[in-house]
Amino acid sequence: MSAELIRALDQLEKERGIEKDVLVEAIEAALVSAYKKNFGTSQDVRVSIDRETGEVKVFALKRVTAEPEDDNSEISLEEAMKLDPRYEEEDIAEIEVTPRKFGRIAAQTAKNVVMQRIREAERNIIYEEFFNKEGDIVTGIIQRAERRNVVIDLGKAEAIMLPSEQTIGEEYRFNDRIKIYIVEVKKTTKGPQIFVSRTHPGLVKRLFELEVPEIHDGTVEIKSISREAGSRTKIAVYSRDPNVDPIGACVGQRGTRVQAIVDELRGEKIDIIKWSSDPEEFISSSLSPAKVVRVDVDEEARTARVIVPDFQLSLAIGKEGQNARLAARLTGWKIDIKSESQLRAAIEQQMFNMDNSYDDEFDEETEEDYEAVYDSDDDNNQEAYEPETDDIEAESGYDIEAGQDDVDPEQDSEAEQE
Repeated sequence: MSAELIRALDQLEKERGIEKDVLVEAIEAALVSAYKKNFGTSQDVRVSIDRETGEVKVFALKRVTAEPEDDNSEISLEEAMKLDPRYEEEDIAEIEVTPRKFGRIAAQTAKNVVMQRIREAERNIIYEEFFNKEGDIVTGIIQRAERRNVVIDLGKAEAIMLPSEQTIGEEYRFNDRIKIYIVEVKKTTKGPQIFVSRTHPGLVKRLFELEVPEIHDGTVEIKSISREAGSRTKIAVYSRDPNVDPIGACVGQRGTRVQAIVDELRGEKIDIIKWSSDPEEFISSSLSPAKVVRVDVDEEARTARVIVPDFQLSLAIGKEGQNARLAARLTGWKIDIKSESQLRAAIEQQMFNMDNSYDDEFDEETEEDYEAVYDSDDDNNQEAYEPETDDIEAESGYDIEAGQDDVDPEQDSEAEQE
């Protein structure tokens, strides 16, 4: 060991950012193991490296006692005081035991330790660099495919794209440059393990931040994103400046900004929607490109019924329900879409049911009234009609029981003479 080692450690500290003291302490710890292995001893030792000259010394550590029993671990007080008069019982005395040929062993050990520490430091630096990039996008070069996983070269490290993070329909060819979203960075014994994605909604968000200066500086804000990778994406944007159109800023002049993002996503369709704090307006916009007639919301259940023209129903729902599904994810509301004719049919059916219900109630009431007035099997019905009979007899002078007129006899004889 020499001053050259110290100069080399100083250089490593400047170039790689590895602290010199950390390296020296690691070398000292490794030399302790090397000493015990090469000289076949089990006694406690300490290795010291001079920070200026690089000189290496080995010290045996022994406990000071009046009557030592083990020479490997104990030393008498008298011998200890010869080394240093300040030693007392139960102190730990350091006795130099540096071997003559220890320099070669120390040099080889130092080399191995330094190389190992350099690798660990580089791994830590790479880990910290990419760990800070979690949730961001980077550009890499496709290297190979391993068991359906795609390995991408990021320069200082390699990233892995799992099958679940690959967009259906995309081809990943060797040496193609590709933008990817960093999902997670793990620290392992073999270095950092970086997982990336092409399906994450964050990829679309970061691409808009790169292409649209208004989003990058915070004038336009991305409120929410819903995505089905490789097919369609809906993005809701909002402008903090009333003079800035959020949709126009994202589209760009003649659609150049959004087209660049579409090209990067290999033709994926993107719907840009203006965000609104009014649920009805936001839900109506989220179903774009379909036109909405009316939106009825239930804020407690967070459900919405949307009415669209008949010819817009299939457009509002989308292929296999995709448009409605993405709109529901974008807004966070459960959306029920109906056409105008379906709404009219539902109202007519409801009115019909109400009419039937009213008729049934009316019939039941009529029957109850009728039964209260007259029942053919009831013996009391005749008695109920007797007062009416008495009234007729009194007024008309007609005797119901006799069946004759109740008149004067003289008037009757005159009639006979005539």
